[in-house]
Amino acid sequence: MASTTQLPAPPTTPTHDGGTPRRRAKGPGRSRPNLLGGAAGWAWLAVIIVPIYYVVVTSLKNQAGFFTSNPMLPPTEPTLDNYKLVLENDFVKYFTNSLIVTIGSVIPALLVSFMAAYAIVRGKSRFLSWTNSLFLLGLAVPLHATIIPIYWMITQAHLYDTLLALILPSIAFAIPISVLILSNFMRDVPNELFESMRLDGCSDWAMMWRLALPMTRPAVVTVGIYNALGVWNGFLFPLILTQSPSTRVLPLSLWTFQGEFSVNIPAVLASVVLATLPLLVLYVVARRQLISGLTAGFSK
Repeated sequence: MASTTQLPAPPTTPTHDGGTPRRRAKGPGRSRPNLLGGAAGWAWLAVIIVPIYYVVVTSLKNQAGFFTSNPMLPPTEPTLDNYKLVLENDFVKYFTNSLIVTIGSVIPALLVSFMAAYAIVRGKSRFLSWTNSLFLLGLAVPLHATIIPIYWMITQAHLYDTLLALILPSIAFAIPISVLILSNFMRDVPNELFESMRLDGCSDWAMMWRLALPMTRPAVVTVGIYNALGVWNGFLFPLILTQSPSTRVLPLSLWTFQGEFSVNIPAVLASVVLATLPLLVLYVVARRQLISGLTAGFSK
Protein backbone atom coordinates (compact mmCIF):
# COMPACT_ATOMS: atom_id res chain seq x y z
CA MET A 1 0.00 0.00 0.00
CA ALA A 2 1.52 3.34 -1.04
CA SER A 3 2.26 5.81 1.65
CA THR A 4 0.76 9.26 1.45
CA THR A 5 2.65 12.45 2.18
CA GLN A 6 0.81 15.10 4.17
CA LEU A 7 1.38 18.70 3.09
CA PRO A 8 2.06 21.25 5.81
CA ALA A 9 -0.94 23.29 6.85
CA PRO A 10 -0.96 26.91 5.63
CA PRO A 11 0.04 29.47 8.22
CA THR A 12 -2.90 30.96 10.01
CA THR A 13 -3.40 34.66 10.42
CA PRO A 14 -2.61 35.83 13.95
CA THR A 15 -5.77 36.48 15.91
CA HIS A 16 -6.64 38.57 18.91
CA ASP A 17 -9.69 39.22 21.04
CA GLY A 18 -11.60 35.99 20.49
CA GLY A 19 -10.09 34.82 17.23
CA THR A 20 -10.83 37.81 14.97
CA PRO A 21 -8.18 38.08 12.23
CA ARG A 22 -5.96 41.11 12.58
CA ARG A 23 -5.86 43.34 9.51
CA ARG A 24 -2.61 44.07 7.85
CA ALA A 25 -1.15 47.46 8.51
CA LYS A 26 -1.24 49.84 5.62
CA GLY A 27 1.96 50.68 3.87
CA PRO A 28 3.83 53.81 4.84
CA GLY A 29 3.01 55.51 1.54
CA ARG A 30 -0.76 55.41 2.11
CA SER A 31 -0.67 57.34 5.38
CA ARG A 32 1.39 60.25 4.10
CA PRO A 33 -0.45 63.58 3.92
CA ASN A 34 -0.94 65.23 0.56
CA LEU A 35 1.52 68.08 1.08
CA LEU A 36 1.34 69.26 -2.52
CA GLY A 37 -2.46 69.42 -2.49
CA GLY A 38 -2.47 71.18 0.87
CA ALA A 39 0.06 73.77 -0.32
CA ALA A 40 -1.98 74.37 -3.48
CA GLY A 41 -5.13 74.79 -1.38
CA TRP A 42 -3.49 77.35 0.90
CA ALA A 43 -2.06 79.20 -2.10
CA TRP A 44 -5.51 79.39 -3.72
CA LEU A 45 -7.00 80.58 -0.42
CA ALA A 46 -4.39 83.37 -0.31
CA VAL A 47 -5.24 84.37 -3.88
CA ILE A 48 -8.87 84.80 -2.82
CA ILE A 49 -8.38 86.28 0.66
CA VAL A 50 -5.70 88.89 -0.11
CA PRO A 51 -7.83 90.97 -2.56
CA ILE A 52 -10.81 90.85 -0.18
CA TYR A 53 -8.58 91.95 2.70
CA TYR A 54 -7.18 94.79 0.58
CA VAL A 55 -10.65 96.03 -0.39
CA VAL A 56 -11.95 96.02 3.20
CA VAL A 57 -8.82 97.61 4.69
CA THR A 58 -8.62 100.33 2.05
CA SER A 59 -12.30 101.22 2.47
CA LEU A 60 -11.53 102.10 6.13
CA LYS A 61 -8.79 104.61 5.20
CA ASN A 62 -9.17 108.24 4.25
CA GLN A 63 -7.94 109.42 0.88
CA ALA A 64 -4.75 110.97 2.29
CA GLY A 65 -3.88 107.84 4.25
CA PHE A 66 -4.39 105.72 1.16
CA PHE A 67 -1.49 107.45 -0.65
CA THR A 68 0.88 107.71 2.33
CA SER A 69 0.50 104.39 4.17
CA ASN A 70 1.37 100.82 3.26
CA PRO A 71 -1.56 99.51 1.19
CA MET A 72 -1.51 96.10 2.90
CA LEU A 73 -1.39 97.34 6.50
CA PRO A 74 -4.59 98.15 8.40
CA PRO A 75 -5.21 101.87 9.05
CA THR A 76 -3.95 103.34 12.29
CA GLU A 77 -7.12 105.44 12.55
CA PRO A 78 -9.94 103.55 10.77
CA THR A 79 -12.86 105.66 9.63
CA LEU A 80 -16.33 105.08 8.24
CA ASP A 81 -16.43 108.38 6.37
CA ASN A 82 -16.15 106.57 3.03
CA TYR A 83 -19.27 104.53 3.76
CA LYS A 84 -21.06 107.70 4.85
CA LEU A 85 -20.01 109.41 1.60
CA VAL A 86 -21.27 106.48 -0.45
CA LEU A 87 -24.65 106.41 1.30
CA GLU A 88 -25.04 110.16 0.84
CA ASN A 89 -24.44 109.93 -2.94
CA ASP A 90 -27.70 108.19 -3.92
CA PHE A 91 -26.40 104.71 -3.12
CA VAL A 92 -29.87 103.65 -2.00
CA LYS A 93 -31.32 104.66 -5.38
CA TYR A 94 -28.67 102.74 -7.30
CA PHE A 95 -29.11 99.74 -5.00
CA THR A 96 -32.87 99.79 -5.58
CA ASN A 97 -32.41 99.95 -9.35
CA SER A 98 -30.02 96.99 -9.27
CA LEU A 99 -32.44 95.05 -7.09
CA ILE A 100 -35.36 95.72 -9.45
CA VAL A 101 -33.35 94.74 -12.52
CA THR A 102 -32.00 91.57 -10.86
CA ILE A 103 -35.37 90.33 -9.54
CA GLY A 104 -37.17 91.35 -12.73
CA SER A 105 -34.66 89.37 -14.81
CA VAL A 106 -34.05 86.26 -12.71
CA ILE A 107 -37.62 85.29 -11.81
CA PRO A 108 -39.08 85.41 -15.36
CA ALA A 109 -35.99 83.66 -16.74
CA LEU A 110 -36.33 80.86 -14.18
CA LEU A 111 -40.04 80.38 -14.87
CA VAL A 112 -39.64 80.26 -18.64
CA SER A 113 -36.52 78.09 -18.46
CA PHE A 114 -38.05 75.60 -16.03
CA MET A 115 -41.19 75.12 -18.10
CA ALA A 116 -39.15 74.88 -21.31
CA ALA A 117 -36.81 72.30 -19.73
CA TYR A 118 -39.78 70.21 -18.57
CA ALA A 119 -41.35 70.31 -22.04
CA ILE A 120 -38.05 69.33 -23.69
CA VAL A 121 -37.40 66.41 -21.32
CA ARG A 122 -40.96 65.05 -21.13
CA GLY A 123 -42.13 65.97 -24.60
CA LYS A 124 -41.97 63.64 -27.60
CA SER A 125 -42.53 65.94 -30.57
CA ARG A 126 -39.87 66.94 -33.07
CA PHE A 127 -40.69 70.60 -32.52
CA LEU A 128 -39.40 70.36 -28.95
CA SER A 129 -36.11 68.87 -30.11
CA TRP A 130 -35.74 71.76 -32.54
CA THR A 131 -36.49 74.15 -29.70
CA ASN A 132 -33.74 72.58 -27.62
CA SER A 133 -31.31 73.04 -30.50
CA LEU A 134 -32.38 76.67 -30.75
CA PHE A 135 -31.58 77.21 -27.06
CA LEU A 136 -28.19 75.57 -27.53
CA LEU A 137 -27.56 77.87 -30.49
CA GLY A 138 -28.19 80.82 -28.18
CA LEU A 139 -25.15 79.79 -26.13
CA ALA A 140 -22.93 80.25 -29.17
CA VAL A 141 -23.90 83.91 -29.69
CA PRO A 142 -21.51 86.21 -27.78
CA LEU A 143 -22.98 89.06 -25.83
CA HIS A 144 -20.82 91.76 -27.40
CA ALA A 145 -21.91 90.79 -30.92
CA THR A 146 -25.54 91.68 -30.12
CA ILE A 147 -25.04 95.15 -28.67
CA ILE A 148 -25.91 97.05 -31.86
CA PRO A 149 -29.08 95.02 -32.67
CA ILE A 150 -30.24 95.23 -29.05
CA TYR A 151 -29.62 98.97 -28.96
CA TRP A 152 -31.61 99.42 -32.19
CA MET A 153 -34.55 97.33 -30.92
CA ILE A 154 -34.62 99.12 -27.55
CA THR A 155 -34.64 102.54 -29.19
CA GLN A 156 -37.32 101.49 -31.69
CA ALA A 157 -39.47 100.24 -28.80
CA HIS A 158 -38.95 103.60 -26.99
CA LEU A 159 -37.47 101.80 -23.96
CA TYR A 160 -34.08 103.52 -23.96
CA ASP A 161 -32.93 104.80 -20.57
CA THR A 162 -35.43 102.68 -18.64
CA LEU A 163 -34.99 99.75 -16.30
CA LEU A 164 -37.05 97.60 -18.66
CA ALA A 165 -34.31 98.09 -21.26
CA LEU A 166 -31.97 96.23 -18.90
CA ILE A 167 -34.45 93.55 -17.83
CA LEU A 168 -35.53 92.25 -21.25
CA PRO A 169 -32.04 91.52 -22.69
CA SER A 170 -30.94 90.01 -19.38
CA ILE A 171 -33.87 87.56 -19.51
CA ALA A 172 -33.05 86.62 -23.10
CA PHE A 173 -29.41 85.85 -22.37
CA ALA A 174 -30.19 83.95 -19.14
CA ILE A 175 -32.66 81.51 -20.72
CA PRO A 176 -30.30 79.35 -22.89
CA ILE A 177 -27.87 78.36 -20.12
CA SER A 178 -30.75 77.95 -17.65
CA VAL A 179 -32.62 75.56 -19.97
CA LEU A 180 -29.46 73.53 -20.56
CA ILE A 181 -28.72 73.07 -16.84
CA LEU A 182 -32.31 72.45 -15.76
CA SER A 183 -33.00 69.96 -18.54
CA ASN A 184 -29.89 67.95 -17.61
CA PHE A 185 -30.98 67.82 -13.98
CA MET A 186 -34.56 66.95 -14.91
CA ARG A 187 -33.40 63.93 -16.92
CA ASP A 188 -32.08 62.42 -13.67
CA VAL A 189 -35.59 62.27 -12.18
CA PRO A 190 -36.77 58.62 -12.43
CA ASN A 191 -39.43 58.10 -15.06
CA GLU A 192 -41.29 55.74 -12.70
CA LEU A 193 -42.23 58.69 -10.49
CA PHE A 194 -43.89 60.47 -13.40
CA GLU A 195 -45.70 57.31 -14.45
CA SER A 196 -47.01 56.68 -10.93
CA MET A 197 -48.34 60.23 -10.70
CA ARG A 198 -49.93 59.87 -14.12
CA LEU A 199 -51.71 56.72 -12.94
CA ASP A 200 -53.02 58.74 -9.99
CA GLY A 201 -54.63 61.14 -12.45
CA CYS A 202 -52.14 64.03 -12.33
CA SER A 203 -51.77 66.22 -15.38
CA ASP A 204 -48.47 67.40 -16.84
CA TRP A 205 -48.96 70.78 -15.18
CA ALA A 206 -49.39 69.15 -11.76
CA MET A 207 -46.42 66.83 -12.27
CA MET A 208 -44.23 69.76 -13.27
CA TRP A 209 -44.89 71.74 -10.08
CA ARG A 210 -45.44 68.89 -7.60
CA LEU A 211 -42.71 66.50 -8.72
CA ALA A 212 -40.22 68.06 -11.11
CA LEU A 213 -39.78 71.29 -9.14
CA PRO A 214 -39.08 69.69 -5.72
CA MET A 215 -36.73 67.13 -7.30
CA THR A 216 -34.72 69.82 -9.14
CA ARG A 217 -34.83 72.53 -6.47
CA PRO A 218 -31.02 72.56 -5.95
CA ALA A 219 -30.55 73.12 -9.68
CA VAL A 220 -33.16 75.89 -9.72
CA VAL A 221 -31.45 77.67 -6.81
CA THR A 222 -28.04 77.27 -8.44
CA VAL A 223 -29.24 78.67 -11.75
CA GLY A 224 -31.03 81.53 -9.98
CA ILE A 225 -27.90 82.54 -8.06
CA TYR A 226 -25.75 82.23 -11.17
CA ASN A 227 -28.07 84.48 -13.18
CA ALA A 228 -28.42 86.93 -10.29
CA LEU A 229 -24.64 87.32 -10.09
CA GLY A 230 -24.44 88.02 -13.79
CA VAL A 231 -27.20 90.63 -13.75
CA TRP A 232 -26.09 92.27 -10.48
CA ASN A 233 -22.52 92.72 -11.74
CA GLY A 234 -23.50 93.52 -15.33
CA PHE A 235 -21.83 96.60 -16.77
CA LEU A 236 -22.22 96.49 -20.56
CA PHE A 237 -26.02 96.70 -20.81
CA PRO A 238 -26.32 99.58 -18.27
CA LEU A 239 -23.51 101.42 -20.05
CA ILE A 240 -25.12 101.17 -23.49
CA LEU A 241 -28.85 101.23 -22.71
CA THR A 242 -29.10 103.82 -19.91
CA GLN A 243 -27.94 107.37 -19.51
CA SER A 244 -29.63 109.34 -16.74
CA PRO A 245 -28.71 109.02 -13.03
CA SER A 246 -32.28 107.93 -12.21
CA THR A 247 -31.74 104.60 -14.03
CA ARG A 248 -28.14 104.08 -12.95
CA VAL A 249 -27.28 100.74 -11.30
CA LEU A 250 -24.50 99.87 -8.87
CA PRO A 251 -21.72 98.99 -11.38
CA LEU A 252 -22.17 102.42 -12.97
CA SER A 253 -22.43 104.22 -9.63
CA LEU A 254 -18.65 103.95 -9.21
CA TRP A 255 -18.36 106.81 -11.67
CA THR A 256 -19.81 109.08 -9.00
CA PHE A 257 -16.51 109.02 -7.11
CA GLN A 258 -14.39 109.92 -10.15
CA GLY A 259 -13.24 113.53 -10.15
CA GLU A 260 -11.70 115.59 -12.90
CA PHE A 261 -8.11 114.71 -12.01
CA SER A 262 -8.34 111.88 -9.45
CA VAL A 263 -10.44 109.00 -8.21
CA ASN A 264 -11.49 108.52 -4.59
CA ILE A 265 -10.23 104.94 -4.30
CA PRO A 266 -11.33 104.35 -0.66
CA ALA A 267 -14.86 105.52 -1.49
CA VAL A 268 -14.96 103.30 -4.57
CA LEU A 269 -13.92 100.27 -2.53
CA ALA A 270 -16.45 101.15 0.17
CA SER A 271 -19.11 101.10 -2.53
CA VAL A 272 -17.81 97.69 -3.65
CA VAL A 273 -18.12 96.34 -0.10
CA LEU A 274 -21.70 97.60 0.22
CA ALA A 275 -22.61 96.18 -3.18
CA THR A 276 -21.16 92.78 -2.24
CA LEU A 277 -23.09 92.42 1.02
CA PRO A 278 -26.41 91.36 -0.64
CA LEU A 279 -24.61 88.62 -2.56
CA LEU A 280 -22.97 87.43 0.65
CA VAL A 281 -26.34 87.31 2.42
CA LEU A 282 -27.83 85.42 -0.53
CA TYR A 283 -25.07 82.83 -0.34
CA VAL A 284 -25.46 82.38 3.42
CA VAL A 285 -29.21 81.85 3.06
CA ALA A 286 -29.07 79.47 0.09
CA ARG A 287 -25.65 77.85 0.57
CA ARG A 288 -27.03 74.34 1.18
CA GLN A 289 -29.12 74.34 -1.98
CA LEU A 290 -26.26 75.91 -3.94
CA ILE A 291 -23.72 73.29 -2.82
CA SER A 292 -26.22 70.50 -3.52
CA GLY A 293 -26.78 71.81 -7.03
CA LEU A 294 -23.07 72.22 -7.75
CA THR A 295 -22.10 68.76 -6.45
CA ALA A 296 -25.07 66.82 -7.85
CA GLY A 297 -23.97 63.89 -9.94
CA PHE A 298 -20.48 63.53 -8.46
CA SER A 299 -21.56 60.63 -6.23
CA LYS A 300 -22.76 58.51 -9.14
